[in-house]
Amino acid sequence: MKRAKRPVVASALAISMAFGALSPLAAQARQMDDIEGNRPGEIAMIADTVLVRPLMLGATIVGTAVYTVSLPFTLLGKNEDEAAEVLVKTPARSTFLRCLGCTPAQNAMDR
Repeated sequence: MKRAKRPVVASALAISMAFGALSPLAAQARQMDDIEGNRPGEIAMIADTVLVRPLMLGATIVGTAVYTVSLPFTLLGKNEDEAAEVLVKTPARSTFLRCLGCTPAQNAMDR
């Protein structure tokens, strides 16, 4: 049992270290956004491509599965539109329609 926990703990530690190493990059990207007229910089675009888009794609897939499982209950409660919006549409918009490297606020300003 102890051996089975080691890869999980090691993976969690590696992921947390990777995200910790990227926090200065996010701060620099935010600072560059303010300088360049509120447009995302190259670091923000790289981080968005490598980290955020795959995570949001995963959130869209998981949200679709949760929505499908909960659909009978949401139909009974007559709130299937709200559930679809929160679980499927919002992550899908963030994955496929948001500009590369943009925050939600920057994306709203572009529209």
